[in-house]
Amino acid sequence: MLFHRLLVRGLTMLGVLVAVQVLVVISLGATGYSDRMLQAVIGEQLRGMRSGLAETIRDPDQLEEAMAAHRTELEESYGLHRPWFLRLPGMVVRVFSLDLGEAHTLRSFTGSNRVADIVLERIPNTVILLTTSMVVTAIIGIGIGTRLSQRVGSTIDRVISYGSAISYALPAWWVGILLILILAFQFPIFPSGGMYSAPPPEGGFLRFLNLVHHAALPIFTLVLASLGPYVYVVRTMTINVAQGDHVTAAKAKGLPERIISRRHILRAAAPPIVTGLILGLAGTLGGSILVETVFTWQGMGRLYYEAIAGTPDEMVIVALTFMFTLLYVVARMILEVLYVFLDPRVRYD
Repeated sequence: MLFHRLLVRGLTMLGVLVAVQVLVVISLGATGYSDRMLQAVIGEQLRGMRSGLAETIRDPDQLEEAMAAHRTELEESYGLHRPWFLRLPGMVVRVFSLDLGEAHTLRSFTGSNRVADIVLERIPNTVILLTTSMVVTAIIGIGIGTRLSQRVGSTIDRVISYGSAISYALPAWWVGILLILILAFQFPIFPSGGMYSAPPPEGGFLRFLNLVHHAALPIFTLVLASLGPYVYVVRTMTINVAQGDHVTAAKAKGLPERIISRRHILRAAAPPIVTGLILGLAGTLGGSILVETVFTWQGMGRLYYEAIAGTPDEMVIVALTFMFTLLYVVARMILEVLYVFLDPRVRYD
């Protein structure tokens, strides 16, 4: 029955993934944004062709006829001769099969213009930031939040609660810029951006250390922007548990505070805490776009900005939306499995 229940949840998440991609494609097509992007790309290509054809075709009328023929060919190759809603099913299928075609302007680090190559090589870079910041936030947030739940109303509880509210109000990109000004320019401890020094160091270990040095500030930024709210969430979730009879009995037995926090409070409050952490990943995914842009970190967030801010690249935008949604769906499925181990009261009938 457990496998059946997880299978149903997996199919539900797959339906969410399909729905998001269909909505993205519909939004691009129905608003005419997709057609405008493709027309702009065709216009750039035709301007390059005109200069070459003008050297061989001297007659202006013949030149215009040749340009019109080339425009028709390009529009057919991009599917602009068909309405957007007829292109929708094919585009959705191509996204899910990773047959994403070629980017118009963007290139991978190796020079490939295939959308799949461009997006897939950026995934590990984004995962480095997200997983590391999430682990650091979880460790610090759970430790502080659990202890605060046993000191409700104390001075330290009020101070950290106010700090959590301030942290929640701080935009991640503003925190990143502030850290760059202080820790990269005022006190040059960390680099201001990029993933490696120029030129990057040779050797695996030295290259890894250089990557860690460059990743410190963006990770610190994500932690600062998410730690305050998470500490407050953990505190709130564990307050009721900390006031339970089993915790009072444990204190009466003289058990150490760390044992009480870990075994009697944190274990009972683990399911909602993990839920908040996993679902908070969605907000971190959105924040990583601005953080990666500020620090010129070559991840999916930075690629999203490049695909929109420069010459708009329709298929790269759709592919990135698919990957961000896929990461969220995978996180939700991990959460479904963790519930079975974290809460013995969960039963899948």
